[in-house]
Amino acid sequence: MVFQQLLLLILATTGFFGAEGYDSFDPDANITIKWDIMSRTADGYIAHVGLYNYQRYRHIRAPGWSIGWTWPKKEVIWSMLGAEATERGDCSSFKDAIPHNCEQTPTLIDLMPGAPYNQQVRSCCKGGVLRSWVQNGAPDVAFFTMTVGQSETTDRDVRLPTNFTLKAPGLGYTCGSVSIVEPTKFPTADKRRVAQALMTWNVTCTFSPFIARKMPTCCVSLSAFYDSNIASCPTCSCGCPSNTSSPQICAERDAMNRFEPLVRCSDHMCPIRIHWHIMMNYKKYWRVKVTITNFHYRMNYSDWNLVIQHPNFNDMARSFSFNYKSPSLYGTNDIVVLWGINFFNDILLQSGPNGYIQTELLFYKDQATFTLEDGWAFPRAVLFDGDYCQMPPPDIYPSLPKIEAKLYYSSISVIVAAIVISVVIIFVTVYVSQIDCQLVCEQVHC
Repeated sequence: MVFQQLLLLILATTGFFGAEGYDSFDPDANITIKWDIMSRTADGYIAHVGLYNYQRYRHIRAPGWSIGWTWPKKEVIWSMLGAEATERGDCSSFKDAIPHNCEQTPTLIDLMPGAPYNQQVRSCCKGGVLRSWVQNGAPDVAFFTMTVGQSETTDRDVRLPTNFTLKAPGLGYTCGSVSIVEPTKFPTADKRRVAQALMTWNVTCTFSPFIARKMPTCCVSLSAFYDSNIASCPTCSCGCPSNTSSPQICAERDAMNRFEPLVRCSDHMCPIRIHWHIMMNYKKYWRVKVTITNFHYRMNYSDWNLVIQHPNFNDMARSFSFNYKSPSLYGTNDIVVLWGINFFNDILLQSGPNGYIQTELLFYKDQATFTLEDGWAFPRAVLFDGDYCQMPPPDIYPSLPKIEAKLYYSSISVIVAAIVISVVIIFVTVYVSQIDCQLVCEQVHC
């Protein structure tokens, strides 16, 4: 019965995301695009645009974000700071000054670190990378400014862009409609004055893995000190080499083609494998080792994070070589976010001798709930970089010795106890006999 309940729980984890991007582990997760009109120009306005990452554990890795929209008329971008358009478009109608972008649907990207100072603004130029909320300590943000031309010059007449898109860096995000909100207020550096935007609108973008991809990108394997069997990643968890409908390129290191992205050949074909090993069971604690292995030959994972769900995370003693924090959702602490320590293990290197990182987790033991039976000590769900990992089926989880073995060891214990008791009885009998003999001898002598 417990295995059936655990199976239902594992299957339920595959439905944590809805098509609209809802995530029960992070129900309010989104990236908000905030557009502030700061001042007017002769033919348009100057806008201050920010991308705020309100996702607790999902970050945007290199090559970074790109955003786009559709202008309502024939607006152009005269100039930009902190970002740039990927193309200029057709600006042939302009004779003297040439705009930065003349496209009806422009695509903008962040500047790279080290951009010239006269092209930078605050919190720009990170190569499009945005850290997760938990790792950053606050919602990470990217800013840029742009001068928009051939637009209305009053709040009443201005028409809002539509059809916002966000790639981070690939597909997966869906952006809602533009909504006008209260104008943003910007305090000055000395905190003595507050400047207010002339007009502000927001766009909210949410992530859905069903839009992003069809196959998982990671899998989980399980083992324990009390069972020699290992619950390996399910076969073809992330694709099969021979599956023509979902081919997965793989190779051994000596057969690599340097121009094709590929992973190390394996039964599961996942770029990332997470292994959970139950190491020790103490009187007041129990201990687990977590190992993350990179099977991708051409990808380092920077600022990676791992999300694990287990009921004992509400009473975890420590993590020995990872940072960790609990989001504390729904009044419970059964979810924890783990990530690397800066300049130590915050980068998971590509597949090879150094392509893995690991830590040990120490838990306090609640005698009322703790058990090694029925898979209780294994995680309920695991996510790597925001993506759910494929779990092995519960019926192959490592298990305690069967009842026959328990009876065998119990029988051995009874036999050993009987032998010990027999030896004690013999020893006492001999000792008493010796005392009786001594008494008889003393009486005869008298």
